[in-house]
Amino acid sequence: MESTLSQRLHGLCARVLRRYEHRPFVLCLAGLYGCQWRRYERRGAQPGDCCCNKLEGVSFALLVAAFCLTLVFLYFWGQAQNDYNDFDWFNFGNLGFWFPWSVVLLVIAAGFFTYVTVLMLLAVCLLSEGQKLYLHWTHKIGILVSLTFAIAATAVLSDLWSQEWTTLLLSFQVTAPFLHVGGVLLMTALAWPVALHVFRMNSRVRRALIVAVYLIFLFALCLVPLGLYSPCIKEEGTLGPAPAIIGHRGAPMLAPENTLMSFEKAVDAGSDGLETDVTISLDGVPFLMHDRTLRRTTNVQEVFPNRTNTPAAMFTWSELESLNAGAWFLSHNPFGTAGSLAAEDQQRASNQSVCSLQAFLQLAAQTHKLVIFDLYRPPRGHPYRDSWIQRTLEVIQNESSILSSQVLWLPSDLRALVQEIDPDLQQTSGSWLPVEVLQSNHIVKLNLHYSSMSTDLISEYTAVNITVNLYVISQPWLYSLAWCTGVHSVTTNAPQLLSNRGSPLFLMSPDDYKLMWILTDLVSLVLIVIIFFFHRWRERGLAFSSDSKITLDNSIYSKFKTEMSDIWSVSSSNSHAERTPNVATVTEQ
Repeated sequence: MESTLSQRLHGLCARVLRRYEHRPFVLCLAGLYGCQWRRYERRGAQPGDCCCNKLEGVSFALLVAAFCLTLVFLYFWGQAQNDYNDFDWFNFGNLGFWFPWSVVLLVIAAGFFTYVTVLMLLAVCLLSEGQKLYLHWTHKIGILVSLTFAIAATAVLSDLWSQEWTTLLLSFQVTAPFLHVGGVLLMTALAWPVALHVFRMNSRVRRALIVAVYLIFLFALCLVPLGLYSPCIKEEGTLGPAPAIIGHRGAPMLAPENTLMSFEKAVDAGSDGLETDVTISLDGVPFLMHDRTLRRTTNVQEVFPNRTNTPAAMFTWSELESLNAGAWFLSHNPFGTAGSLAAEDQQRASNQSVCSLQAFLQLAAQTHKLVIFDLYRPPRGHPYRDSWIQRTLEVIQNESSILSSQVLWLPSDLRALVQEIDPDLQQTSGSWLPVEVLQSNHIVKLNLHYSSMSTDLISEYTAVNITVNLYVISQPWLYSLAWCTGVHSVTTNAPQLLSNRGSPLFLMSPDDYKLMWILTDLVSLVLIVIIFFFHRWRERGLAFSSDSKITLDNSIYSKFKTEMSDIWSVSSSNSHAERTPNVATVTEQ
């Protein structure tokens, strides 16, 4: 009985010590990675050999760099999705025609990342099989193109749109705990090919260098949570109410921006307030228009072809009423949502006209919504150049039924005069200012870009009854971060999406986060230690049994190798002849 058990254990140990050659699998890997469909046998790494020559080592280093940079850019551009609309309209203003450049850039970035990632997986699998790396020249060109794209795109966007790096940093506050788990799992998976080649190397210096680099990255990754901060990691019961929703130019995903239909859609979607932009016509009628000209959101080029670049404020109200302010929404489809509208809504959108401030305020009064707007001073030569504020106040006080307390007054010009004329307006500042300055100017609300998000500052202002509104937040993750940070309201392009959120994304308690962090690190470290010890024991066992004679007999495996065998010198035909479907048996000589 003991002899039988000993034989079984010996047989199990012998099976573990074998190196099995998965010929079809390796053939596929080598074919895809290096186009070596018939030559892969000659690329096996012998014990003590490096996994590649110097040229292939440089190629692999470039592959790793391309993988890292394309990953960074894809993550960066993916998190910038909140501002895609601004990016596309920025290009429209410079190029003169509409095209969804943001989506095209995202698709290209995803394509390059997928290509480089596949090559990385192929390389890691080849290393795990003990194969030498040989990258085909076409893939080397592809890697250089991917690397060039990532560097060039990052440099250009950093120059033209540098504020998006702030968005990237904000995203880490909600995604970092999960990115940390993914990074640790990746390093754990890499332990297998690293350990395999480390213990097959003869050079102690090279072996120590590789292990040192691997351990440095591993322990740095494991300790990342010590310096991580996320407002969405908080004790239960400390989360405040959800930020109120203010429709940015209405609901621009569901209707043409700054039209009456857009604001009605925002009200239907559950918005607590409405945001817009106000300009004054040549004959003194305040109307809603964001751009300096009418070119982007009306058919001015068809109706007044010689006045396409004329400031919107230099048109009379009757001229403005003759323009179509909705057809562009269906033709350009800026958010990719126009096609999802019902036929009735599409028909209505195509017939929208420029909306007056009076009509906008009346809708807000009837639905009991707050309003906030930017007020643009007319250009030189305009008859209301110096009385634009007084004219706007006249509409609020005398030409609409809205209560002054529903209006968040944002313009900073003549603020003291406005406060004196109508003290019930909610004075709102568009910039961070000391608390003393805000209080002396009777300011009760801040309207800031979302990149200004700060838990400490929001808490400081909340303590003196000054609330904070952030613009423009349309992505659920960014809204969730604002919620966790304590923001009171947000301006959004997607009120129909954010108003239905019951809780923030990524919300967890500190205890849950510590448990996730510690368990992930411990399990990873245990697995890595096991992998390294397994390869160390296996390599020593193979060296010890290098004088053993191996015979084949009924194995479910097609072939196996020992460290000292010279299988790579055997021809392909002889290798095939030696293979039999019998069960393998091992006899010690």
